[in-house]
This record gives sequence, structure tokens and C-alpha cells, in this order.
Amino acid sequence: MTPKHQNPAGLSPVALAFVGDAVFELMVRERLLIGGGMPAGKLHQASVRKVKAAAQALAYQAVCDAATDAEREILRRGRNVSLSRLPKSCTPDQYHRATAIEALLGYLHLGGEDRRLEEVFALINAQIDTSEKETT
Repeated sequence: MTPKHQNPAGLSPVALAFVGDAVFELMVRERLLIGGGMPAGKLHQASVRKVKAAAQALAYQAVCDAATDAEREILRRGRNVSLSRLPKSCTPDQYHRATAIEALLGYLHLGGEDRRLEEVFALINAQIDTSEKETT
């Protein structure tokens, strides 16, 4: 099972984002499986669309608006991380927003705040789904 850190706020935002990235991907994959049967290739494509930085960045403002003060601080720290490399698939702003989201997810997961993690995930997922519907 996952070891929980006593004080996830004491971890660096990069460490929180490292864990949050994995948590988010797992949650997306589980949600896709619950949504109905698809071939593995289609599951993978759907997962990639949701976990890419540009998609996560779309949810940043909704998450900020619903965040507690402590969560806003984690988001701020995550967004302000100095990154040495940026992927070509998104803008620097999108990558910083995605890192902030991932840091918050890591913080909630490591802090054992499973109910809040589900609430934040639902917000993110709703924003991504709305954006996907608008672009299709």
C-alpha cells in the first residue's frame, strides 16, 4: 500500500507533483474503465488526452476557485516551480498550471485526504470533459 507522509506540506512541490502525476493517471484510468468497455488502444488514447499538461491546465482556475487556503498555497508553490525542461506539447504557462494541479493531488493523496482528492478530481475531470465536448 501507499505510505503516507506525516506532513506532505513539508515536501517540495516537485515531489508532490511527482506523486500527484501518478495519482491522477491512475484515477483517470480507473474512471475510463468504469465508463465502459473499450479496446486497450482506445483506453490509452483517452487516458493520454486527459493526463496531458494542456488538459490539466484547463482545470486550474476551477480548482483554485474551490480550494481552501492551504490548498491554494500548494497550488501557488506548484505553479512557481522552476522547471529546467518543458515539453513541446504545451506552453510554459500550461505546464506550470499542470504542475500545480499535480502538486495538489500529491498533497491530498499523501495527506490521506481521500474524500477531498475525489472532489478535486471530479472538478478536474468535469473541466476536461467540458473542454473535449467543446472541441469536438
